Amino acid sequence: MKIKTVSLALVLSLCTFAQNDNQSAPLNWFNLDQSKDNINGIGTERVYGELLKGKKSTPVIVGVIDSGVDIDHEDLKSIIWTNTKEIPGNGVDDDKNGYVDDVHGWNFIGGAGGKNINYERLEMVRIYKGLKEKFENKPEAEVKGNPEYKEYMKIKEKLEKDTKKVNGQLMQVNFISSTLKEMNDEIKSNMNVQKVDAETFGKYTPEDAKKKQMAAFFKTMLAEPGTTLDDVMKEMDDAKEYLETRVRYNLNPDYDQRKEIVGDDENNPFEKNYGNNDVKGPDPTHGTHVSGIIGAVRNNKLGIDGISDNVIIMPVRAVPNGDERDKDVANAIIYAVDNGCQIINMSFGKDYCVHKEAVDKAIKYAESKNVLLVHAAGNDGKSIDNSPNYPTSKYGKKSCKTWIEVGALSWKPGEEIPAGFSNYGKKSVDVFAPGVDIYSTVPDSKYKKENGTSMACPATAGAAAVLKSYFPQLSAKDIKKILEKTANKTAKNSLVNVPGAGMGKPEQKKFGELSKSGGYINLYEAVAYALKKYAK
Repeated sequence: MKIKTVSLALVLSLCTFAQNDNQSAPLNWFNLDQSKDNINGIGTERVYGELLKGKKSTPVIVGVIDSGVDIDHEDLKSIIWTNTKEIPGNGVDDDKNGYVDDVHGWNFIGGAGGKNINYERLEMVRIYKGLKEKFENKPEAEVKGNPEYKEYMKIKEKLEKDTKKVNGQLMQVNFISSTLKEMNDEIKSNMNVQKVDAETFGKYTPEDAKKKQMAAFFKTMLAEPGTTLDDVMKEMDDAKEYLETRVRYNLNPDYDQRKEIVGDDENNPFEKNYGNNDVKGPDPTHGTHVSGIIGAVRNNKLGIDGISDNVIIMPVRAVPNGDERDKDVANAIIYAVDNGCQIINMSFGKDYCVHKEAVDKAIKYAESKNVLLVHAAGNDGKSIDNSPNYPTSKYGKKSCKTWIEVGALSWKPGEEIPAGFSNYGKKSVDVFAPGVDIYSTVPDSKYKKENGTSMACPATAGAAAVLKSYFPQLSAKDIKKILEKTANKTAKNSLVNVPGAGMGKPEQKKFGELSKSGGYINLYEAVAYALKKYAK
């Protein structure tokens, strides 16, 4: 599931009335350097300015398995992959790969006539639905002791608990949103202004008790220069939409459009050759943002500069607003590998896995073809050492040697280095990378900040692409080894807030205990190491 972490973070903060400071990060902080710029970036600008001047590079194809990509975005359109073996729009599978008119990639959650899946249930809810049909009307004596029945009751309890929680959050957001609207309208009217910015809001002294309580919170949300209460209201609308989507689609056992839209055999995890060629889809925000971090065209005086300066983005649509299906993930990996991807970005994950055998087979296939798989650790603020975020690198007793699991890094120093929402794990997360307030491309040639391990993942994939581009002889294993070996470990022994802590004093651990490497991506040192060891 590609989590809309901006909305999620807002929901959590609203529902706990959390306070934050008035600092904001530079728009391109993930490209900056700790030693030079005193911020936790990966050193991209320093790399090009000092180490790679005059060096030749080769193009690297990076597969973005995601919600879709706006292939017409001003900062991306020149780097989108094109299948030169396919004649656009002729309705013929010219290259005979089983996918008709796959000119810019493929969409595994679409169907005939250009239909597309946008929303999906969580995997847990799909499992619940199947078990409910099996056990709902059976006498207890008949099912007692049945392991599947125990699983059904466990999932049922969790679903009811999660649904109640989200409905409660939705009530709070609606309350806060209505209060915000009252305050916004009141200030505009009383002060005769069109927009309420931080300066104007600072002159406002509410008399109503509930407004006084809310004023301090909204003041923090106006901290970034140029932000108005209208902008905050838009964020509130996004939070409300996020929660309504959770209730109406993600947590609704009866919502299911798969058969109607895709028309595949859902029970056959190894089925291929379904979907359509719409790589944009109905909501490509997430995949577009991810793509920009990896390789938005550098030095074109537009929007942002991505990390890799010689990259080709291949969109593969497999991730809805909800939990992705295992067969789609497996097919997406195989498609990307078969069409030349050297690196695959996977900014998605879920708590349950039904057809792990299909995904494992695809992962092993990618590994055998020397493809680097970069995966987001997830945004639940938990250790995934004992509670996996699927897909995982493990198949049977072995683990994929070309897999990197990435946690999210904040731009803030000290205790707040790990993002508060990021998953972590000394055994399961390989490295951290920038994932808070990341400014990147979104549809319609626009740009926006987002948060999540979904952003840390492409920061790592982009760094990997730089290594592969300038040192093409490097294997996927080499790149993984270099990125982990050269990770910035200056905070390794520093006590930091463990992600996921609630209100009150958070638990603390050494930053080095949150991942295998004990550090975060340092592209400058990675390139310096590669120059020393691999340069001809």
